[in-house]
Amino acid sequence: MTNLEYELEQSTPVDPAADTPARGDFDRIRPLPRISVHVFYETEGLAKTMERCGEDRRMAKVNLRVNSGGVSAATNMFSSSPTPNLLILETRADAETLIAELGELANYCDPDTRVVVIGHVNDVSLYRELVRNGVSEYIVAPVSMADVIGVISTIFVDPDAAPLGKSIAFVGAKGGVGSSTLAHNCAWSISNLFSSEVILADLDLAFGTANLNFDNDPAQGIAEAVFSPDRLDEVFLDRLLAKCSEHLSMLAAPSMLDRTYDFAGDAFLPILDIVQRNAPISVLDVPHLWSDWSRKILCAADEIVITATPDLANLRNTKNLFDTLRKLRPNDHPPYLILNQVGLAKRPEIAPDVFCDPLEVEPLAIIPFDAPLFGEAANSGLMIAESAAKSPVAESMSQIAHVVTGRAEVKKRKKAGLSSLMGLLGRK
Repeated sequence: MTNLEYELEQSTPVDPAADTPARGDFDRIRPLPRISVHVFYETEGLAKTMERCGEDRRMAKVNLRVNSGGVSAATNMFSSSPTPNLLILETRADAETLIAELGELANYCDPDTRVVVIGHVNDVSLYRELVRNGVSEYIVAPVSMADVIGVISTIFVDPDAAPLGKSIAFVGAKGGVGSSTLAHNCAWSISNLFSSEVILADLDLAFGTANLNFDNDPAQGIAEAVFSPDRLDEVFLDRLLAKCSEHLSMLAAPSMLDRTYDFAGDAFLPILDIVQRNAPISVLDVPHLWSDWSRKILCAADEIVITATPDLANLRNTKNLFDTLRKLRPNDHPPYLILNQVGLAKRPEIAPDVFCDPLEVEPLAIIPFDAPLFGEAANSGLMIAESAAKSPVAESMSQIAHVVTGRAEVKKRKKAGLSSLMGLLGRK
């Protein structure tokens, strides 16, 4: 018995009410290519699962249609129209009836159309018979989102293709909160700590600061990539990258106002795709704006880091970002939060506990306001870990690098309680 057949025999039902599968299941699934998928369901459970699948970012390029009815409904539809790249058919029929229905459907299927059957009978002999008849996969209902997207990925994604790198998008809840500075420092820390190739992409074409922070102003950069998508390949990307350190390269923004920078929604997605194929880690410095293209970049990124300062406007904007991104990315880790510029003298601030409670998150880092430290590093074209390696901020940068790359988890803060208060009274 093969491993697949053994798993089929030993399979246990999946809870159909589980809206969100284990995150690890999705971390291993690559984004799906541009294909057409038609689903024919007989139970509401599969209909709801497919509806949630259509909302997942890995299915962004997939043209998905969900129809009621089983194999016979598919036969009726495609007797007069071409079949899609993939048919997913749910059936309650017995083995003999199912084989007969699939045989009739085969008369109308294009040669390249793949078929996945979701059945309600856990039968290895049926599985073998379906595979002999050209069915790509047979899954026993109920199925989860991870089952469905994983099967589609197995069929249409080349297993020998190089793995996609991880993309990490940094965005500020408000202008001037230091998101770009943290993105640049995080990219440098990842490349330096883990000796991993990192590409930093400055997406603020008008006012980007990556070239200033790295004291490197290349003649070409991300503008040439976004305005010449037809030329974009590995060779062209290599020409546009500026070397910042041994393992860190940068797609710099022109930071000029000689033209306007209005982009279509998908303008930066080809750049993200090719960058992910050429580096294990890509850090995206996303400007503080809400447009079609910036929303799609945030939806497509593997991880999102939101930077905020502890005031009311930042709290409102951060709450809106968290709520919106959780809806847009229901199967992904919620954004990380960094509280920056904390402790600015004479500025009324919201305490970290009060700031984070409505967001229901622990801050990834709380970085104090230190104008001399950041100013000296910026003016010298250095990162914090280069100019002040032993500072607490440099340690925070290391912690951020470990968490966003999946090497560590966010540390829970110790909230001050009665024991802390008694300790302070005792010392007094």
